[in-house]
Amino acid sequence: MYRRTLLGAAAAAPLARFAIAQPANSRVLRFIPQSDLGILDPIISTAYVTRNHAFLIWDTLYGMDADLKPQPQMVEGHRVEDDGKRWTLTLRPGLKFHDGEPVRAQDCVASIKRWQRRDPLGQELAARTDELVATDDRTIVFRLKKPFALLPDALGKIGSPVPFMMPERLANTDPYRAITEFIGSGPFRFKTDERVQGSRFVYERFDGYVPREGTPAWTSGPKRVFVDRVEWRVTPDSATAAAALQSGEVDWWENPPNDLLPPLRRNRDIVVDKPDPTGLLGFGRFNHLHPPFNNQKLRQALLGAINQADFMTAAWGSEQGAWVDKVGFFPSGTPFASDAGLSALTSPRDLERVKREVAASGYKGEPVVLLGATDFPIINALCLVAADVFKQVGLNVDYVSSDWGTVVQRRNNREPPEKGGWSIFFTYWAGSDTLNPGVNQTLRGNGTNGWFGWANSERLEAKRAEWFDAPDLAAQQRVAREQQAIAFEDVPTLPLGQSFTTTAYRRTLTDVPKGPALFWNARKA
Repeated sequence: MYRRTLLGAAAAAPLARFAIAQPANSRVLRFIPQSDLGILDPIISTAYVTRNHAFLIWDTLYGMDADLKPQPQMVEGHRVEDDGKRWTLTLRPGLKFHDGEPVRAQDCVASIKRWQRRDPLGQELAARTDELVATDDRTIVFRLKKPFALLPDALGKIGSPVPFMMPERLANTDPYRAITEFIGSGPFRFKTDERVQGSRFVYERFDGYVPREGTPAWTSGPKRVFVDRVEWRVTPDSATAAAALQSGEVDWWENPPNDLLPPLRRNRDIVVDKPDPTGLLGFGRFNHLHPPFNNQKLRQALLGAINQADFMTAAWGSEQGAWVDKVGFFPSGTPFASDAGLSALTSPRDLERVKREVAASGYKGEPVVLLGATDFPIINALCLVAADVFKQVGLNVDYVSSDWGTVVQRRNNREPPEKGGWSIFFTYWAGSDTLNPGVNQTLRGNGTNGWFGWANSERLEAKRAEWFDAPDLAAQQRVAREQQAIAFEDVPTLPLGQSFTTTAYRRTLTDVPKGPALFWNARKA
């Protein structure tokens, strides 16, 4: 309530931190991202803020339309032969990188191979590939061990990490080490000389970008640029961000919290929109390498303490339609959602019983290093609720507060918690990233080759492989149901409910793309 009271005064106050001189008559799109941009390499991070940054700089071989169907993007098209075991992809002519060098098939092959090392769907494609080669500067050939109809879906996925095409010299970088140059073939150049970590990131229109023909939709179709610059202005304080949007100091705020939506909706100069109907799924991710959460019985016990409605209300408020509970590992209303194993979350909550189960699990009072993200309100809310619940059931919580960029960096650390590692962090995955067993990283059990937390479950991996080979949708749904049931036994991740994000922008900004925070095709009056 105090924050709302201050909002009007804050809107009237001059925001000196945004007073940045611009060239006369320049067209600048000023954007407040969801958090600071802590990691710039989109292959080594699954953070959406990094993914969104990368979509300005780099392009992809395929894009996803509004129905999440892959469409040719950098490729002119493809040819499938040998009963689905040979795919030949042909690049569009005239593609070039920001340094003036042409985009070659060799660049793309190196980029695909680097991405495959970090991405679950990429790893599956790699396992099914006998050979991936560039036969000339415009031709990429996959020779597969067996058919893989999802190849365009894999190369056009919008979930992190996205297979962005980089120059070969960058793509040859070890996939576990960050690149230090940011040269792409996308519609914007990254202005490294104007980067102010924790405050500002700048992107400049790339005049050498040639959009493809067609109709834009999500990450597919023509990427036309109608502004000269895009400036990301990191603004951790929500009241300050709301004031900046209302006063016209910025044009677009990616993720305003629900409690600040009413005054934004009342402002006739501002549009509040829901960009993604698949929403976001909240998760708590355990570190499976070290105590205490390498203990399956302890992870199972904590399921009984999770009330999804508490987590969602804290993060998204009580506004009708802002969230749903009783959600498993797949988004509600999508083909693979089911009630398999959900009784672990929907049965009556009894914290005293959970406390006894925690004690009986063998938990020895080890510190639970919980990583909090103070500058990311919807994640911070999950962290605070979890810390309180964990303490009530007898866990020794060591709450470590930092900004989201620091969390993203620290979760890479595989050392024990007492040596700079961690025990659990909280995050959201877009519904498009959790739609099925092929892309859903919260269900992986591939150990140190997997997502942060490094869960190990042969049963989950076997079901994932079975899903890829299922002959039809009914068989895939059966396998997905069985996989979710296993997940509620192995507990690689805590499912916390599904929410639906909003974005807010000034009416002077038009043609704002649907889907992730994208910056092409938007126009400024």
